[in-house]
Amino acid sequence: MKIYLLRHGETAYNVDKRYQGTRDIPLSPKGRDALIPADISPKKVYVSTLCRAVETAKILFPASQLILEADLREMCFGIFEGRNYIEMEKDPEYLAWVGNDCKGRCPGGETREEFTARTCAVFCRLMEEAFREAAAELVIMAHGGTQMALMEQYALPQMDYYHWCGPNGGGYVLTAEKAEWENSRKMRLLGEVRYEKTEVKT
Repeated sequence: MKIYLLRHGETAYNVDKRYQGTRDIPLSPKGRDALIPADISPKKVYVSTLCRAVETAKILFPASQLILEADLREMCFGIFEGRNYIEMEKDPEYLAWVGNDCKGRCPGGETREEFTARTCAVFCRLMEEAFREAAAELVIMAHGGTQMALMEQYALPQMDYYHWCGPNGGGYVLTAEKAEWENSRKMRLLGEVRYEKTEVKT
């Protein structure tokens, strides 16, 4: 079975490098215009409930059934959401969080461990359902954090969390065999995809 772990298109927060987290930020006009339909047409696509992921899925997979999964939403960054690192360069709570490799609790938000546990739980359920249905592919449209959490836990080759943040409108294609997944919870990376127009955005 092939697994597609995809990230939503570009938002204004992406451009300004602001923490989006669970804020329901839409695609920017430029981000929406850059997207193109995917080269696959799965029966179902599992989508984060945040509108930037839903908008992207509708463009990439116009003929697919979109199934919303709340636990695929991005990590909650609490009081950091809506701000970028420049605006917080003297914020003691932000500096403490960054100084701990961003693993502690965002004030008012999640820890990375909590976020990863939430993300992995829904992913494992979807994997089991896909294998049970003998699906040809499992397609997930979510966020950069979703990709990082799942790839760090389950992807071969093994890389750390921050290695795995894919581009807007793109992500990773992996393969998994039922026996290997059940025995070792591992998937093998096949490559990367990006569903945006080829001309350079300005």
